[in-house]
Amino acid sequence: MTGPDSRVSAALRRRFAGELGARFGSGWGDAFAAVPRHIFVPRFYAQADEGSWRAVSCGDPGYLETVYSNQALTTQLDEQGIPTSSSSEPALMLDMLDALDAREGDTVFELGTGTGYNAALLSHRLGDDSVTSVDVDPVLVEAAVHRLEEAGYRPFVTSGDGARGWPQRAPYSRIIATAALRALPAAFLAQAATGAVIVAPIGYGVLRATVTAPGHATGRFLPTPAHFMPRRTPTVAPAFDALRSVEPTDTKVAAGNVLDRLRFPLSIALAGHNSCSWRDDDGELTAVGLWTQEGSTATAHVSGAVRQIGPRRLWDVVEDLAAVFDGVPLRDEFHVTITPGRQTVSYSVSGGPSWELLGGSTP
Repeated sequence: MTGPDSRVSAALRRRFAGELGARFGSGWGDAFAAVPRHIFVPRFYAQADEGSWRAVSCGDPGYLETVYSNQALTTQLDEQGIPTSSSSEPALMLDMLDALDAREGDTVFELGTGTGYNAALLSHRLGDDSVTSVDVDPVLVEAAVHRLEEAGYRPFVTSGDGARGWPQRAPYSRIIATAALRALPAAFLAQAATGAVIVAPIGYGVLRATVTAPGHATGRFLPTPAHFMPRRTPTVAPAFDALRSVEPTDTKVAAGNVLDRLRFPLSIALAGHNSCSWRDDDGELTAVGLWTQEGSTATAHVSGAVRQIGPRRLWDVVEDLAAVFDGVPLRDEFHVTITPGRQTVSYSVSGGPSWELLGGSTP
């Protein structure tokens, strides 16, 4: 096994796994103690206060200590310096693996191989033959396979659109996604055995669903906040320039912290939306912006002036959610019902609101 001094890394890994296990009381402690994360993250990128990135590799000060800490690590940047892949926060990985409840004899499909670290944890506990992992990036897949072999694991790993599953090895009793989704892909439901557990990030939360019949599932969101890299799809730029000619309207919902407070329900009601903010020279917030892939854009000034354009009135959605939620809503109060052709999220109060997850209907 190459890389940092094995005694040092092993000691750090045992401490790291012990801290995770003590925090969660998890049965995955042996896997986190055995699987060398540094093999899967030989280099990561640290961001400075001004936004620039610097590479941190084996031998650099603090490398091993950071790798064996509860931190998400950016592992790939595109030409513009935008992160495109990461090694997730270990505590969140552990939360999702606990929710998956995979045991000996289960077969697991993973969307999003990434570094290969999560596939290694699954292989350590379940055996190589039980794990199938797919990633859209063939470069990542090649590197992950090499690192998995170096660490002593050989699950089935291939490149492709993970949202299509991998029917050649179906049915699966457990399915996990490590890339943000807008809804459960149709292939997940088609390739899942009855009784299968599916754990997937949707919006800024993690859904745990149980398949009750072909095309049918029920579940709820874990209480844990989550933000994963989205699946790589074309993006649409906001129409801020076009908004300048739009007559403003007034809103009673202050721009302030409303987007942070409503982060989770907004990620469900406005799946895949983007947001930004503007500040003055003193750092005080002046306005916030929202836009979605179908071409809708909105801005809200701290004065209360709102401008909106496109097929959806985005700030109207913010106002509707603000009327329902006084504070920060708890994620595990949101339930999901899936039937052929429809996936619905409901807030668990009498007569509470519901939203349809788009893009997840079964064929």
